[in-house]
Amino acid sequence: MAGLTRAKDPFRFCTRLHLSELTGLRATNLVGLLALIKEVPGSCIYHHTHRFLQQHQYLSPEPPNDFAYWVAEILGEDELGERLVSIDTMQYSTIRDLRNRIAETIESYLDDNPLAKLKFARVHEEFHFIKSVSFILPTNYIAYDLKEFAEILKKITIDSIYFHIFEARLRLEKASNDFSFWVENSLKDKKLADKISAFDPYTRTLEDLRMKILQIIERRVVG
Repeated sequence: MAGLTRAKDPFRFCTRLHLSELTGLRATNLVGLLALIKEVPGSCIYHHTHRFLQQHQYLSPEPPNDFAYWVAEILGEDELGERLVSIDTMQYSTIRDLRNRIAETIESYLDDNPLAKLKFARVHEEFHFIKSVSFILPTNYIAYDLKEFAEILKKITIDSIYFHIFEARLRLEKASNDFSFWVENSLKDKKLADKISAFDPYTRTLEDLRMKILQIIERRVVG
């Protein structure tokens, strides 16, 4: 059987507890939204671009962008909403870069459409900034080789998958997801690591992600 190299440093699976916390910050127009996007903690940007994945992991894999929804549905700026929706989160390895891209998109739109600055949300329809608070907890699951890894992957929670795939890469600013990082650095299997990191996790549900990664690893084990 292939792929059963035993790692000196095993993979410890973690899970997460998530809370959403109101910041008290709110925007009534695009100018205010832009100013706050530049200033709020990164945990706010993370929440408003990953909220759907965090709260509804079993459903559609494509997370709505809260900023895009608000400018289109509340302010009626459909074109800007489309620009914000089209931002490919996978292109950005840090919250800082993602924040800058969102801010640049809004700034460019305001330069081209100065009258958009005059549109204000109605009372109770302001944009309220919320931040994502996570508590990371180690589990008792530890894998030393790919066979053990695959068996554990079958039974861990989707919160654990979410943490190792999404949160570790973007919010914690790691170069890749935790699974690929371990396979490449502890098992010295760069080819397999590249396969795991090659697909876009934002186009799949978390259960789909589990099955996709399992398929890749199990093919390597028996290959």
